[in-house]
Amino acid sequence: MKRYHFVANGLMLAVAAASLAAEASATSVAANGGSASANSVAIGRASSDAYAGATNGGRAVANSSAIGQRWGVARSTSVALADRGLAVSNSRADARGSYWSPASARSDSVAATVGGVAISNSDSVARGYFGGQAQSESSSIATSYFGTAISDSGAYSRGMWGGRAVSVSDSLADTIGGFATSRVRAISDADTFGSAYSDGVGVSVSSPYRRSRANVRAIGVAHRGGRAVSRVTAIEVR
Repeated sequence: MKRYHFVANGLMLAVAAASLAAEASATSVAANGGSASANSVAIGRASSDAYAGATNGGRAVANSSAIGQRWGVARSTSVALADRGLAVSNSRADARGSYWSPASARSDSVAATVGGVAISNSDSVARGYFGGQAQSESSSIATSYFGTAISDSGAYSRGMWGGRAVSVSDSLADTIGGFATSRVRAISDADTFGSAYSDGVGVSVSSPYRRSRANVRAIGVAHRGGRAVSRVTAIEVR
C-alpha cells in the first residue's frame, strides 16, 4: 500500500504547513520522559492536522477532525509516534455537497511505537446530492514492534439524484511482537440514477508470537436506476 510510506514521513509532517483554507494544526513533541498529545479541529471548508511525538517514556496521542460545509472539502490527518509504549491516533473527515457541487472528505491516521501497542482509527464521510459527487477516502496504519497493533478505517459515501458516491478505505496493522488486527469498511450508497463505487483492502501482519486478522467489508448499494460497484481485499500474514 502506497500510504504505508506515510509512516516514514510522520516526523516530517510535524513541521509541514497545511495548504487548504480554514485549517487548524496542532503539534506536540516530547523527549526522553515521553508523553505527547495533540488535538486539532477544523470546521468550514476545513483541513486539520494533529501530530504528536514522545520518545523513551512513550505514550503519544493525536486527534484530528475536519468538517467541510458548503460544498465541503474536508481533510484530516493525525499522526502519533512513540518510542516506548502506546501511541494512539484518531482522524475524522466529513464533507457535504449538493446541487452539482462536489463533497470530498479524506482522513488519514497513523500510529507507530516501538515499545508496543499502536492503535489507529480513521473515518471519512461524504454526501453528494442532485448531481453532486461524494468522495470519501480513509486510511489507517498502525505499526508496532514489541506487539499489538490495531488499525481501523472506514469510508462512507452517499450520492442521490444523479449524484456519484465513491468510497475507498485502506487499513494496515503490523507488529513484530505479535497480535495485529485490521478492520476496513468502505460503504457507498446511490439512489435515483446515482452511482456508487466502493473499495476495501485490509492487510494484517504479525509474528513472532503471532495472531493476526483482517476484517474487510466493501458494500455498494444502488436503488431506482442507480449503479453500484464493490471491491474487497483482505490479506493476513502470520
